[in-house]
Amino acid sequence: MSEVPEPDNAPAVSSRPPPAVAEDFEFGNSTITPGSRVVVDIPFGKLYTHTELNIGAHVLHGKRPGPVLLITAALHGDEINGVEICRRLLKLPKINSLRGTLIVVPIVNTYGFVQQSRYLPDRRDLNRSFPGSEKGSLGSRMAWQFTDRILKKCTHVIDLHTGAIHRSNLPQVRATSRDKVSLKMAESFNAPIIIKAASRDGTMRGTANNLGIPIILYEAGEALRFDEQSIKIGVRGIVNVMHSLGMLRSVRKVEKTQSLFSKKSSWVRAEHDGIARYYYGLGQKVEVGDVLAHIYSPYSDFEVAVVATFSGIIIGRNNLPLINEGEALFHIAEVSELDEAEKTIDAISDEVDSAMPAVLGGEFGLV
Repeated sequence: MSEVPEPDNAPAVSSRPPPAVAEDFEFGNSTITPGSRVVVDIPFGKLYTHTELNIGAHVLHGKRPGPVLLITAALHGDEINGVEICRRLLKLPKINSLRGTLIVVPIVNTYGFVQQSRYLPDRRDLNRSFPGSEKGSLGSRMAWQFTDRILKKCTHVIDLHTGAIHRSNLPQVRATSRDKVSLKMAESFNAPIIIKAASRDGTMRGTANNLGIPIILYEAGEALRFDEQSIKIGVRGIVNVMHSLGMLRSVRKVEKTQSLFSKKSSWVRAEHDGIARYYYGLGQKVEVGDVLAHIYSPYSDFEVAVVATFSGIIIGRNNLPLINEGEALFHIAEVSELDEAEKTIDAISDEVDSAMPAVLGGEFGLV
């Protein structure tokens, strides 16, 4: 159900007891009082030039107790879509009156963000280094500190990602099917598609699952690029989850299109080298035998078709036409009602555009 705030003049319910007062919140080396909003810098390492690098966290601590929701972005340093989602979220006036605590870390991998790179300086993937070690590699030490000093402080997590460089993802949420709370968060987020998938070893999502912290992962867009629709869906999705967790004031509910569910997805890979001509894009339905692309040689008449080996919805695509054999080209998710899938995706996208001002309390134009 799409969420629309109740009018400010809604009648008060006098029989309710006054809300409890939240206690001080300890984060990093800071003590944050109820009703405060601060930025906390946590040291996470140094360059070999002795330049210190910190992770900055926006902490909004409500006057009333509630969940502690962590929002993270740029765990891969070149995945910047989530950074803009965080900026827009933090500008919404409605979150200043939240119940509980909101922690927003717009840039986790500061090293990679500065270098516009997915990786750390030693070419390690921070999101394959969790839960980390106090005395390991740079990535392992960063993951250990993040887990110990930030992740363990939270009750719920939303981790924002994009596709890799030259790959774009349809807005989608991933959650483990074994965690009912995570699945409820995923449904509330209301991205076009929900992928029920186990987490990988070494990821922050896997570590959160092992710690019993409900977590969902939002994938949308492409590395080093802003995608407006993906950003809008991301902002609305976080607000939806905050409503479902009781962190924002009660809302009326109106009909909305439900997300698609998928339990299995797979990549179609190139069987030859060459230059690709793509015929299908994100969100399109494909069936077995459909020709998704052709790969040709610039030096001969050679040409080969890339054919769908199973039916589903395209949720990821390689955008670079220069192809090596074995390269991933199309990421296809299997869904139960394929004939209605495209309509569902289009409907959710339309709802984001039409409902955004109401869902965000009429403040979206300010961000």
